[in-house]
Amino acid sequence: MPGPLLDTLKGANLARRPIWLMRQAGRYLPEYRELRAEKGGFLALVYDTDAAAEVTIQPVRRFGFDGAILFSDILIVPYAMGQALEFLAGEGPKLSPRLIDRTLDSLDEAPQRLHPIYETVRKVAAQLPAETTMLGFAGSPWTIATYMVAGEGSRDQHDTRAFAYADREAFAAIVDAIVDVTVEYLSGQIQAGAEAVQLFDSWAGSLAPAEFERWVIEPNAAIVAALKKLHPDVPVIGFPKGAGEKLALYAQGTGVDAVGVDETVNPAWAARELPSSMPVQGNLDPLLLLAGGAELERRARHILDCFADRPHVFNLGHGIGQFTPIAHVEYLLEVVREWTRDA
Repeated sequence: MPGPLLDTLKGANLARRPIWLMRQAGRYLPEYRELRAEKGGFLALVYDTDAAAEVTIQPVRRFGFDGAILFSDILIVPYAMGQALEFLAGEGPKLSPRLIDRTLDSLDEAPQRLHPIYETVRKVAAQLPAETTMLGFAGSPWTIATYMVAGEGSRDQHDTRAFAYADREAFAAIVDAIVDVTVEYLSGQIQAGAEAVQLFDSWAGSLAPAEFERWVIEPNAAIVAALKKLHPDVPVIGFPKGAGEKLALYAQGTGVDAVGVDETVNPAWAARELPSSMPVQGNLDPLLLLAGGAELERRARHILDCFADRPHVFNLGHGIGQFTPIAHVEYLLEVVREWTRDA
């Protein structure tokens, strides 16, 4: 029997809103920090399928969230495409060789690096309560390409944006290859038990409108179309962080079933401008959850009220911060669960 999250993603406008939080499986939880200390590095933890399944389930066990988001990383795709991946303390992820220096053909594909992730999904799906939706995910092609080209994250994606302007053909080949692997990856997660999937485009906001259409909308539309042929009943959530006024075009052009809204978007505008029947997800500021207090309740209720007339999944506008107090998460859950659409 599907739970409230899956029902909402399929278009049900429920009186009580389902809730999950991006990055809910992770370092703000003491049980995660304990397990991480025991297991060592981040990538080792991701590839220890028992441990990764445990991390995925931890926030569901503690808070009773309506969805469990796979514990993994968006850079598993370039890792499977043949780049070396390491996570350096205090520096973030590093990929090599950088595709600004080398061609895509120089990489030796390693699709076997996807298989342990599927095993994690299987293990989580077998343990979740029936009403809790198993969520898989992948990074969207533009965001993945920024890391593959530059070898690391950056503030404005300067190197990748310049590369995309300078050599359209080479950059298109990179994006097309990412699309193909992402379809395989998400399809594998679905076959393993994911009931819905999310595409994270964390750096979508760095692109000019025409570039946004070419490198965000077109590749995501290709992924969604391919997944719909393979798994027509599995909802796809698109999350183009920073899209702003381009969010409506994204919602219409990609074919996603639901759209994630970041904290910079006015929820009243989103409720008005997005397709009327489309489920939306979001969009509390993670820093407000960190701060807590009366403003947290006021803003959460405002978001709930703005989206009252459409299917809505309550979530943050981006990932939960590592220093967020557990008590603030518990308080937010009380606010969301007490709110009803007809109140």
